[in-house]
Amino acid sequence: MHVVQGVDALRPSLGPAFIVVGVFDGMHLGHVYLLEHLVRESATRGARPTVITFDAHPDEVLMGRAPALLLDPGERLERLEAAGVAVTIVQHFDEALRRTPYDEFVERIRTRLQLSGFLMTPDAAFGFERQGTPVALADLGARDGFEVVVVPPFTLDGEEVRSSSIRDAIVRGDFATAARLLGRPVTITGSIGGAVDGRTRLDFALPVALPPDGDYPVSVDGGPVTLRLVRGDAYLLGEPSNRRVTVVFSGA
Repeated sequence: MHVVQGVDALRPSLGPAFIVVGVFDGMHLGHVYLLEHLVRESATRGARPTVITFDAHPDEVLMGRAPALLLDPGERLERLEAAGVAVTIVQHFDEALRRTPYDEFVERIRTRLQLSGFLMTPDAAFGFERQGTPVALADLGARDGFEVVVVPPFTLDGEEVRSSSIRDAIVRGDFATAARLLGRPVTITGSIGGAVDGRTRLDFALPVALPPDGDYPVSVDGGPVTLRLVRGDAYLLGEPSNRRVTVVFSGA
């Protein structure tokens, strides 16, 4: 998978591109469903399945505060690649991007590679004041020669799967619900920090969603260990051999 730092770094050899835009925090069942459609629709057009995501959660700029994330940025890229994505554009989200009209953003893409189209859900939108709706993009595409494919949102037991619901479940310590919505066990990925009194600190590139303080049975590198959470800090009881580890919660 090609990882590109922002749309301005795109080049013609990465196209033609069929694109979906999203945060993809958690890579939950709804995201897997969307990426399956992306890969399939791209193949029918002879295009590369392409994701535009962001280097930090857009709410940091939009709302003044970003939620704790469900995935380490590196793990997100790994899961996007495993899902069949050929190109991931990691776009910096700042005030300038927030104020960029959707048609200007699309034009920045079109001037750098061949654009086959966009995959969207009915409520998806991007660009200043979220004016880049499926209808607006379809009108633009009819003029500029790209397609917009709209797919219904993924639902589970009649409810749309959202990252916020998974985050809420983790914060409550409800790993079973979170795992059901994710389609896999809850994980957190971090880097090994300093060791103190038989416990090793786990550091995160960005704030991650954590359950309440306490000791949790988890696995690291396939082996059972204990994760201790104390006032938002995470420690492993023991010292893993790798410097970057993924902690897997049991789901109990």
